[in-house]
Amino acid sequence: MTQVLTRTEELVLLAVWNLQDDAYGASIRDHLSDVTGHDWSFGAVYIPLERLVTKGYCTSYKGEATSRRGGRRKRYFTLTREGVAALNTTRRIQNILWENLPSVVFRDG
Repeated sequence: MTQVLTRTEELVLLAVWNLQDDAYGASIRDHLSDVTGHDWSFGAVYIPLERLVTKGYCTSYKGEATSRRGGRRKRYFTLTREGVAALNTTRRIQNILWENLPSVVFRDG
């Protein structure tokens, strides 16, 4: 059964999907910061990424080592079928909850 994603998991997974072959920690963080207008720490990205990998909603692999990174390799993330299903489930539930909301009445007080 597909679980409902947390808001952070949803945003991170959508960033992975959007970035495709360029989805690694720093690019995901930068994308989320650009889209939301808020600074995202690396922990705010990597912690949900690890949960998403554990749940099977994305996978990761190491890229080639580069001299620019001092020989270190980037860890790239890829969306899985299960990840797409989780995003679709979350979107479906959100659409239902947003549909036909009554007007909000504010009471000055």
